[in-house]
Amino acid sequence: MWEALRPFDPYRSVKAALGALVVGSVIITTLLVFAAMHSDTELRVITIFSIIASLLITQFVANGLTAPLDEMTDVTRAMANGDYTRRVRAAQRRDEFGDLASAFNRMAADLEAVDTHRKELVANVSHELRTPIAALRAVLENVVDGVSEADPETMRVALRQTQRLGRLVDQLLDLSRLDNGVVPLHARRFEVWPYLAGILKEASMAKGAESPSGAHTRKDVHLNLDVSPPELTAHADAERLHQVMANLIDNAVKHSPAHGRVTVRARRGDGAGSLELEVLDEGPGIPEAERHRVFERFNRGGLSPDGSADAGRRRPGPGSDGGTGLGLAIARWAVDLHGGRIRVAESPRGCRIKVSLPGPAPESKPATP
Repeated sequence: MWEALRPFDPYRSVKAALGALVVGSVIITTLLVFAAMHSDTELRVITIFSIIASLLITQFVANGLTAPLDEMTDVTRAMANGDYTRRVRAAQRRDEFGDLASAFNRMAADLEAVDTHRKELVANVSHELRTPIAALRAVLENVVDGVSEADPETMRVALRQTQRLGRLVDQLLDLSRLDNGVVPLHARRFEVWPYLAGILKEASMAKGAESPSGAHTRKDVHLNLDVSPPELTAHADAERLHQVMANLIDNAVKHSPAHGRVTVRARRGDGAGSLELEVLDEGPGIPEAERHRVFERFNRGGLSPDGSADAGRRRPGPGSDGGTGLGLAIARWAVDLHGGRIRVAESPRGCRIKVSLPGPAPESKPATP
């Protein structure tokens, strides 16, 4: 009944509600006094009735005002026990308690998201660590049991698994630093053509070797560079942008078909010093329903947790594994540090990832006297 009537909705302030309570009590007392003066009822009886009526009204109003606090107390106790799903229903009120309840619900939702992310992170890290540790353990057990010799080839297998563990730890540390905001930006102006050409040259020289994702890069994929105009310049942190482009190129090569082509494009953006970068491949592309997830941590290009590819989702190209699923997440955070945007754009063929960097912030001019 109380929820249906919601008697304090007309009041946008607790002060107004308390003022209405005082005015209502005074009016009731005054009416009872007038009734006593025009009847044979004794004044002390009227006084007792007025006190009782005032107490009842005060109790009624107090229950309505303190109900959100009682509900918040119950929800807080539930959150202390690990239940982050409960919410306060008083958020629809229009007074200060309604604002407090809305802020409380937002805080509860954030805590629930953090708790969910923590559980997923522990599960994903455990899964990623399990594979190289199991492989390394198998190699060492074979050597100890005499099944295989400790020859250079066996040691190289063990070394690759150790390097994969090291890469995963390094990437997790990068994400931790990015999350905590301890990675400063050292932006400078540079020429785009030689900068991107150097990144592509590094990717070409690494063909057949291990990529940042832990897989062997593809020798059959052709890398192209398209910068217009050729004298294009940009203003960004060269080291962080290198991290972004290296991850995007590695991801594009990994999902390219046999003898595919990966193109890196650079164009001038809308603002002064802004830059538009694109990395295109000729792979199967990313379904529209999955595009919002590709930059999430441990999302490995459509691979399910057990490492198999789901039907209808993007699969790695031949000779490539799913990687650690952290490269695109690191790329997104590095772009966010620049105040830019990274997204999957529409493309008639393959996948097209677009990076937009805003350029330097305009300097404020001193006011003229």
